[in-house]
Amino acid sequence: MSGVNKVIVIGHLGKDPEVRTTGAGTSVCNFSVATSEKFKDKDGNQQERTEWFSVVTWAKLAEICGEWLHKGKQVYLEGRMQTRTWDNDQGVTQYKTELVANQMVMLGGGGDPPGSKQAAAAPSAPADDDDSLPF
Repeated sequence: MSGVNKVIVIGHLGKDPEVRTTGAGTSVCNFSVATSEKFKDKDGNQQERTEWFSVVTWAKLAEICGEWLHKGKQVYLEGRMQTRTWDNDQGVTQYKTELVANQMVMLGGGGDPPGSKQAAAAPSAPADDDDSLPF
């Protein structure tokens, strides 16, 4: 029996995306996204909890993310969780769990990218429309 690995995150970028190209010429983009929830603790005090997600995108989506996203921008991401393992220089196994996103929609928060007069004018940019969300 197989399972389902589907993740949806709406949050804000913690820093500008980093884009690089693999040896095979494929673009890959890495960035972090924060989500937060507010709640009252058992004593009735307002609390806030922030969860950080490491995100990776590939190919054309990586190029779009690198061009249009920036620190503070709010995004909708959809993809799957993946854990990578490797041995560091000391021979200790390291683990990193990432959201491998295959869909991204820019949302309202965070404004246009630096140096851009109007992000929506670019034909290759994803829609900046909350109505395009699947829920």
